[in-house]
Amino acid sequence: MPPNTTASSGQQPGKSRRKKGRRGRLIVLVLVLALVGGVAYGGYWSISTVRASFPQTKGSISLDGLSAPVDVKRDGNGIPQVYASSDEDLFMAQGYVQAQDRFYEMDVRRHMTSGRLSEMFGKGQVDNDEFLRTLGWDRVAKEEYDTKLSPATKKYLQAYAKGVNAYLEGKEGEEISLEYAALGFSNDYKPEKWTPVDSVAWLKAMAWDLRGNMQDEIDRALMTSRLGPKQIDDLYPAYPYGRNKPIVQDGQYDDLTATFEQSDSASGASGTSTGGTTGQSSSGTASSALQTQLTGLYDVLDDLPTAVGVNGNGIGSNAWAVSGEHTITGKPLLANDPHLSASLPSVWYQMGLHCRTVSSKCQYDVSGYTFAGMPGVVIGHNQNISWGMTNSGVDVTDLYLQKLTGNGYLFDGTVKPFSSREETIKVVGGASKKIIVRETQDEKIKGGETLPGMPLLSDRDDELVKVGKKATVDAAAPDRGDGYGIALRWTALDAGTTMDAVFAMDKAADWNDFREAAALFEVPSQNLVYADTQGNIGYTLPGKIPARDKDDDGRLPAPGWDSKYEWTGYVDQDELPFELNPKRGYIVTANQAVVDQDYPYTLTTDWGYGARSQRITDLIQSKIDDGGKISTDDMRQMQLDNSSEIAKLLVPQLLKIDIADKDVREAQKLLEGWDYTQDADSAAAAYFNAVWRNILKLAFGNKLPKELRVEGQCLWVDPVNTTGPADETEKVRECGQREADQAQPDGGDRWFEVVRSLMDDPDSDWWKTPRSGTRPAADNRDKLFERAMIDARWELTAKLGKDIDTWNWGRLHRLFLKNQTLGTEGPGFLQYALNRGPWRLSGGEATVNATGWNAAGGYGVIWVPSMRMVVNLGDLDKSKWINLTGASGHAYSSHYTDQTNKWAKGELLDWSFSDKAVEENTSDTLVLKP
Repeated sequence: MPPNTTASSGQQPGKSRRKKGRRGRLIVLVLVLALVGGVAYGGYWSISTVRASFPQTKGSISLDGLSAPVDVKRDGNGIPQVYASSDEDLFMAQGYVQAQDRFYEMDVRRHMTSGRLSEMFGKGQVDNDEFLRTLGWDRVAKEEYDTKLSPATKKYLQAYAKGVNAYLEGKEGEEISLEYAALGFSNDYKPEKWTPVDSVAWLKAMAWDLRGNMQDEIDRALMTSRLGPKQIDDLYPAYPYGRNKPIVQDGQYDDLTATFEQSDSASGASGTSTGGTTGQSSSGTASSALQTQLTGLYDVLDDLPTAVGVNGNGIGSNAWAVSGEHTITGKPLLANDPHLSASLPSVWYQMGLHCRTVSSKCQYDVSGYTFAGMPGVVIGHNQNISWGMTNSGVDVTDLYLQKLTGNGYLFDGTVKPFSSREETIKVVGGASKKIIVRETQDEKIKGGETLPGMPLLSDRDDELVKVGKKATVDAAAPDRGDGYGIALRWTALDAGTTMDAVFAMDKAADWNDFREAAALFEVPSQNLVYADTQGNIGYTLPGKIPARDKDDDGRLPAPGWDSKYEWTGYVDQDELPFELNPKRGYIVTANQAVVDQDYPYTLTTDWGYGARSQRITDLIQSKIDDGGKISTDDMRQMQLDNSSEIAKLLVPQLLKIDIADKDVREAQKLLEGWDYTQDADSAAAAYFNAVWRNILKLAFGNKLPKELRVEGQCLWVDPVNTTGPADETEKVRECGQREADQAQPDGGDRWFEVVRSLMDDPDSDWWKTPRSGTRPAADNRDKLFERAMIDARWELTAKLGKDIDTWNWGRLHRLFLKNQTLGTEGPGFLQYALNRGPWRLSGGEATVNATGWNAAGGYGVIWVPSMRMVVNLGDLDKSKWINLTGASGHAYSSHYTDQTNKWAKGELLDWSFSDKAVEENTSDTLVLKP
């Protein structure tokens, strides 16, 4: 165990257990029975068992398939730098080394992407497998491999798979990972050989968790059961362009205006929608059919294990580049810290891939963050350029309500038959299960392109089928017939070339090379930030981004029976925004709007609202305005900025309120003189965030439908469809249905903007809340704020004690790292063996140091800066990096979480790149021989 941490045996922070066994987490139930039956696990977990899977890092190993020796040099943190003489040897060695450290993680990932979790973990995963088979990630990955990827990419994927399989050769499960030894209690599962498609499929999982506004699409539709269009608009305010700048300010998009004028039907509405419903609602999509279908769909989605994020919620990131005119070195600096789920091991694996001599035979000299299970470097730098990524949030998914008729669906007045395929789900320790996956037909669209058929997601839940047969819809929709279903249109379900893009970026030599590589990066659509050793900084938005009819902004699920809601094509790569060497001397991306309102395509209506991006911009600009030059450490300090933008807005108003209760007044005084910085040891930060959470609950959370509220939290509410407030005797008791880390209001920067927009309307209905027990009712903004301060005082008294001198933010805001399989809900001794934490963290929601928490569910850390890096283009050896955990996936390795304490403190490690620097920092050298 690392110092200053304790093992956790409880639930994951922010997670609540599903009632009635609905939640199907990765748990081996028969393992519990084996232990109860008297397995002497104390003797079983011998030192030899624990160490059996540790990698060999010194000496030499012979591998069939290598053409020449390969050196693997590991530093004191176990981070490998690989040196080879050919591309194939380089990627074969990468596969071998990643398997040494992370094969169990890789194996779980490929079973998830292929919908085969039940083969490892039993019948509890059948529902997940059914849904994943319906999406068909592995089928699309195979199509990509067979038809889309370049011969060179296939060669590298084959070499990588060869390396993984060389590691597996002749090994029993316990020699690969401790988890396999645990699985050995209950089944005879044996890892199978790795394939190139296993690597490609991981890109689909990454794209799923970064899929854009699908969650908002569902939430807006669910809100219609209790809120009207104006109220929903209040909760999705317009992007504040006047206050928070978009990414591209001096950029370009080639010949776009002329193209747009020639064919406005190929685009969405001009500019970005400022809220409001569209014509979709009049077509019956905001109906009881949609309500009930989406509620069931959300339950299915919520059960899925996450790949890199929290099922698409809260996924953010920071990346920015500063040109040499503003830096100490005179060359650019580039920073990146993607915000993803807190996972153990980290989703990232640090690695260097070096050709001893860069030539046509061996083309790579690149270092950075990789995904275990996939060759190449995803984020990092080579000898010429550096790049970072943040999620663009562009809308690449649409849900469609389909009118079912027999084994067909209605489309433009014609019943079309579904195409179907049979899938067999194998279940360890049980009988196999067969399912039928139905999809709509491929559709030809303008320009001769074809949209692939959409999978019918609602087939994966029997209740959805039953409800669809009974649901009513608005008059404009077709008759119910055999019911309604939900289908998904998503760019990642079409074969693409993102794997080609990874290798092309890894060897790009300049801006033009990088732009050409980025054009291949189809899904997920990411903001790509660039800097090079020649002094250039740049930004480009790649991706396969749909164009929609001008009446369809993608805000709500669409009527699938009307072709006008089909996509009209894809935005041409030359028409996507980019920026090179802007006059201001820096580029900031933090999930804010990419473009201003003059851009003619609707990329999304659901940008992040720019709290983080504007804070980063202000920090950079203030340094420039003071005449200073920015250093690598300045970039690191910016990454750690804990300032709360919502506190700056609310605290002055909170301090004006006259509080009668002396205990509450004592807490209120914590806010006097507070600098709005959310340090872990700050009592003021603890109290303010509790007040913020209670403001959101009272003003908004208690007024949302049960489908969005926290599971198990119950309220007495007016029945739906009443014309006015109900008598107390007529109220109905409704309990929330959503996981605590997924519920609303989550407290992110959208809610910052909601509250900001209501501050000048102190008598808004949103500020009204009824009396509850001894707590007073509120009929205006300040009364609600007073009530929130009272509730917060007693909430923290219960959690932290009455003595406010003992309060601090870190006691509430804790990070637990959990192994995402057997450590999540497995037996206590396995949780103790595999999990780590807690760490008390600074930062918060929508701060630059984005240690995210969900205000509806609690204060525990849900997503984090999954890594941090600062690249110094003036001297690459002076670059810095850190990972959330460590290089190793082996629970008792010294490199399991050896970076976490430094990460929590905001420290960075030296990042060696040159041969000399790597050699000076090498602790172990392993030679892989032919």
